[in-house]
Amino acid sequence: MRQGRAVCIDFGERRVGIAISDPTQTIARPLKVLQVGGPADAATQVAWELEQLAGDPDPPVTLVVGWPRRLDGTESEQTLRVRSFVDALSARTALPIELMDERLSSREAESRLAAREPSWRRRKKRLDAAAAAVILQDYLDRERPKRGA
Repeated sequence: MRQGRAVCIDFGERRVGIAISDPTQTIARPLKVLQVGGPADAATQVAWELEQLAGDPDPPVTLVVGWPRRLDGTESEQTLRVRSFVDALSARTALPIELMDERLSSREAESRLAAREPSWRRRKKRLDAAAAAVILQDYLDRERPKRGA
């Protein structure tokens, strides 16, 4: 893992959640939710967001994408859609893309949001970015020993 921020994408057909790490890649936080119209549109919008973040003092150096699998580990229809999104995104950014298992991330994000926000409608608006933060935190925690932190 390189020094700098990591960004995580939780791809969905209608919404894409984005999360970002701190510059030390220790803590992940939700950033935003994009409304999209499929893999190609999502890739275009995410690439634009990454360009905006590139101007920050601590720009992203790694891109993590949630990799959907069934609970038994097999691929699903969503896995194929995410693969299409990753292919489209890799043509639009030079950032290295890491795939990270996202099983149960939405459920964990929902339970965390429910503890703070009683309104389901408000939680739903933030759920995809919160799920991206869960995926990113799992990635950061997995990679920390490799960095010697």
